[in-house]
Amino acid sequence: MVTKKVKIVNATGLHLRPAGVLCETAMKYNSKITFATDNHYEANAKSVLSVLGACVKTGEEIVITCEGADEKEALEDMVHSVESGLGE
Repeated sequence: MVTKKVKIVNATGLHLRPAGVLCETAMKYNSKITFATDNHYEANAKSVLSVLGACVKTGEEIVITCEGADEKEALEDMVHSVESGLGE
């Protein structure tokens, strides 16, 4: 299991479009991928509804956790996706 804390940098937080980008990135991997918010909400990064339910705003930090055979590659890609603004 690997984890990393990242800051949401896109201007609108995790609304539908960036949540979809996050899920698309997560779905490329076999590992279980989740993230936790500061208020202890844990979201399945492969579920758009779960990601939207986290209500993450711009500037907030999330802790991404990947667990599985391709966990290191998955974490690197997830972090890169978030740090590059999730397509926005």
